[in-house]
Amino acid sequence: MNIIALIIKREYLTRVRKRSFLIMTILGPLLIFSFYAIIGWAAVSSINQKKIAVVDDSGRFVNKFKNDDETVYAYPKESLPEAKKSFVKQGYDALVFIPKNVIEEPKSVQIFAEKSVSLTLQSNIEKAISKEIETIKLSQAGITQQIIQDAKVNVDAQTISLSEEGERNSNAIAMTIIGYFCAFMIYISVFIYGTQVMRGVMEEKTNRIVEVIISSVKPFQLMLGKILGVALVGLTQFMLWILLTVGLFSVGGALVGDKADRGRQAMQASGAVTQAPAMASSQASSGALTSVVRAVETLNIPLIVACFLFYFLGGYLLYSALFGAIGAAVDNETETQQFMFPITLPIIGSIAVAQFVMRDPDGALAFWTSIIPFTSPVVMMVRIPFGVPVWELVLSMILLVLGFMGTTWLAARIYRVGILMYGKKVTYKELSKWLFYKA
Repeated sequence: MNIIALIIKREYLTRVRKRSFLIMTILGPLLIFSFYAIIGWAAVSSINQKKIAVVDDSGRFVNKFKNDDETVYAYPKESLPEAKKSFVKQGYDALVFIPKNVIEEPKSVQIFAEKSVSLTLQSNIEKAISKEIETIKLSQAGITQQIIQDAKVNVDAQTISLSEEGERNSNAIAMTIIGYFCAFMIYISVFIYGTQVMRGVMEEKTNRIVEVIISSVKPFQLMLGKILGVALVGLTQFMLWILLTVGLFSVGGALVGDKADRGRQAMQASGAVTQAPAMASSQASSGALTSVVRAVETLNIPLIVACFLFYFLGGYLLYSALFGAIGAAVDNETETQQFMFPITLPIIGSIAVAQFVMRDPDGALAFWTSIIPFTSPVVMMVRIPFGVPVWELVLSMILLVLGFMGTTWLAARIYRVGILMYGKKVTYKELSKWLFYKA
């Protein structure tokens, strides 16, 4: 046991002290933050109000278009030919012409622009006109505006989970996002850190360092120590990524929010935007933030975190043992391709299956793929936020542990032979023979 601990310590310290580890640990969150910060900054900075002139021959749409942070409407008293000649000089970005027969011919609306209008702007104009035409037709049928307003109802159902412990609020959107995010992180981690194990074994093998190491430790001890050492490196880097990412996004979110508020205040001061849209925008942002907080509060965060750590380690240990066996069996990365595909196929398939599991987390497909050790680390993490029976969770964990033990045994049989074999192209038939060689 002391020997394995020494190997774990060596693997951990060797990797953690590398400059590449420190750079990627800091650079990873910075790259992610920078990517989203640039998008957010561009989105906030690129808010350029569009001035739209509306020539309404029908006389029914004056002041029916609502101004907002992005669009301001004006209603010049000009004929269409005059407006077409002067709207660009007057500073308008587009000209909307509404003919007299728009009620009978809604497709007769025209939008003029010097170059072109965006799809969003076109859609907003079309929706505003369609909505007003519907209101006019309903009014002509004897349905008043008050009845129309009273008939508009937004249903926001509250979902409640019933269990033996009692009632608990739930949120399907939060469950889906958290579950898939955790599953995807495990999926990525298995590839990143499993590949590190494989390359570490190949490096020691090709440099003949392993011949010296094997003289004092058993191959199984070396493989297990290497796997656990890299696992600790992964956990360390993962926790640092989480802390740095949360910190960066917290600071960045506050800065972007302040910039957006200052921009809105500047537009209000210039009289370009009325107070009502600004208040509505502020209330919407506050409501969205409150909804997010309430959605997170409906989740069993301690259980999700505990299961994430278990399935992260379980999935990594299961697959890294197989990656280590591949590294011991081959002499270069070119030869790894023939063995990588069948090993990585289940984990790749599990992230594809997760799409269907999110739609039906209690179906037969979800159950079996969350029980099988090769797919359970990803699929079970998708299911856990939705609620999984205790016996299914315990069964999945037991089978994952047994799966890790089984793959470790198989990998150790391959490792003890392959680690000292050079210059021979290995086939599947050859690997099957190694499994039954006597020590």
